[in-house]
Amino acid sequence: MIGKILGFLDKILSFFEDWTLFISVMVALLALFFNVILRYGFNYSLAWSEEVVREVIMYTTFIGCSVAVKNRSMIKIDALYQLVPSVRFSLSIFSNLVILAFSVMMIYYGTEMAILQVDTNQKTVILQIPIVYLYAFLPLTGGLMFLRTLHVIYNDVVQERTKKA
Repeated sequence: MIGKILGFLDKILSFFEDWTLFISVMVALLALFFNVILRYGFNYSLAWSEEVVREVIMYTTFIGCSVAVKNRSMIKIDALYQLVPSVRFSLSIFSNLVILAFSVMMIYYGTEMAILQVDTNQKTVILQIPIVYLYAFLPLTGGLMFLRTLHVIYNDVVQERTKKA
């Protein structure tokens, strides 16, 4: 039952991550492409394209954290895994618990930062996008990382149980 719910949630999150990453990167690439054409072809530059690219880089970095958890490609030192294979499961659980703690901190402090931005009503310089939207990436991706890590832990526990059975 839990496996089916997590599998369904994984499909929804994967769809969201893949398409938002694709669309945001394509928007940034098109903005940069047209800016380069205008700058070198017509000696005119778009000021807003660099701001869009900066925000897309931030977004893709944070969403990429969730994708990295899903693909189990987070940076970790696996020398102890290789030296003592019997502690692999325990170290994996510990590593995932650290990721859970980090994602909770991202949710909490990201929400605090977003609330602060609502209070100050700051906007980006050129496009006048409320900065609260940029800070909202933090709790959003913290939540995505939290859900992804729970799924990874569940899969590890199920795999360990089937290995022992």
